[in-house]
Amino acid sequence: MKCPSCGYEEDKVIDSRSIKDGKVTRRRRECINCSHRYTTYEYIEPAQLMVIKRDGNREEFQREKILRGIINACGKLPIPRESIETTTDNVVSALQAEFRNELPSSEIGERVMVHLRGLDEVAYVRFASVYRKFEDITEFMDELRTLVKEAKTNREVNTPGG
Repeated sequence: MKCPSCGYEEDKVIDSRSIKDGKVTRRRRECINCSHRYTTYEYIEPAQLMVIKRDGNREEFQREKILRGIINACGKLPIPRESIETTTDNVVSALQAEFRNELPSSEIGERVMVHLRGLDEVAYVRFASVYRKFEDITEFMDELRTLVKEAKTNREVNTPGG
């Protein structure tokens, strides 16, 4: 492991603990050279899934891409990083449980949208607008109308006497 501060390749582990129900090991490390402290996370890497892109090309499944997309959708919203990480983990776990070798990229986008919809409606709309590549304002407004209609229905169902 290279020190992110000086690039030295030797460190010592100061603390190690299991997190996320034992799926991740968090390690605090200290560089032997400059004493800089940093944290690393170790995940068990399952058999590598391949993503089938829209154009038919294949590439390795990358959790980081999902995380980046969710972070971008949640930009400047009051959503804790922990919620973003949990959402990413939930999407990845669901995909890995259902698909063994290959999965279409469209399935990833749809799963992210489902989870974002439950996390934050603004983040959902941001992600959907990029993912679905709305051709014009009408498509975007139709999606917003659907969201508003569903929110109104949910409020009526959850209101006493409704």
